[in-house]
Amino acid sequence: MKKRKFATTTSITTTYTGEFAGKYIAAALMSAPSLNDGLLTIKGNIKKSEVVKKLATSGLLADATCDFTPTGNVTLTERILTPKELQVNVQLCKKDFRADWEAAQMGFSVFDKLPPTFQEFLLAHVIASVAQANETNIYQGTALGAGEFAGFIALMTADSDVLDVSSPAAGGITATNVITELGKVVDLVPNTILNTPDFQLLVAPNVARAYRRAMAALGYQQEFYAGDIPMEFEGVTLKVANGLSASYVIGAQVSNLWFGTSLFDDMNEVQVIDMSGVDGSQNVRIVMRFTAGVQYGIGSECVLYTPGV
Repeated sequence: MKKRKFATTTSITTTYTGEFAGKYIAAALMSAPSLNDGLLTIKGNIKKSEVVKKLATSGLLADATCDFTPTGNVTLTERILTPKELQVNVQLCKKDFRADWEAAQMGFSVFDKLPPTFQEFLLAHVIASVAQANETNIYQGTALGAGEFAGFIALMTADSDVLDVSSPAAGGITATNVITELGKVVDLVPNTILNTPDFQLLVAPNVARAYRRAMAALGYQQEFYAGDIPMEFEGVTLKVANGLSASYVIGAQVSNLWFGTSLFDDMNEVQVIDMSGVDGSQNVRIVMRFTAGVQYGIGSECVLYTPGV
């Protein structure tokens, strides 16, 4: 059999800036499950900060008269969404990845879509890691943490307007208490938003597992979760937020939870730098710069379940 020969050198010199860089930044950020699955509202062209408004009305109907008489209440709530500037500086060795890429190009892969070039193969590896970190930041991030922005847990915990479950079960949510604990969350949801199409309960992965197990034990698993059928609790959609800390639950509308970034800002930058021409090594440096952050609109329409100790 004739042996296939591969080139012994791989030279990479690639710089992506502006809108083209945004394609890679978008892949890195939007691959986070919460964004990819539509759990949040994405605001994708924020230069520095954006004042995000949400309108709430009540008491608009009145008895008919011949005159114009203003009625009802209109509440305009605004919050500042300020994505944080973040960066990725990572160094990879071409030797560690070249064999995998060459095998993929020969068809020894289960993936349908393959990066056409070696540098894009390395970028895909880094993008997957950035997406995972972004998913965690969305919920668990702190304003002071290096490489983090303030996530929903930190923001909601500090906000007295957010509705907090006052008596969470000690030790977290299990298959034994999950129905009771989710009931505590639903009981706090204002009636004005409970039945809106985009209201949802975001649950940590362990809460989703506990709920499935509880439904199976009751013999109701097929009715509440079977394959592609979405999970529901008392008519409310349950969605798994992979970045949520164990036993946390957030109840809110998709339209009330925001993720912001500057996808098409000039500051977006992706560089793949081959160090072989600089120091003779087989290292490749990948540099990414972007912004990301989260915020919500009306705190009194968000319910936070913090697990008891």
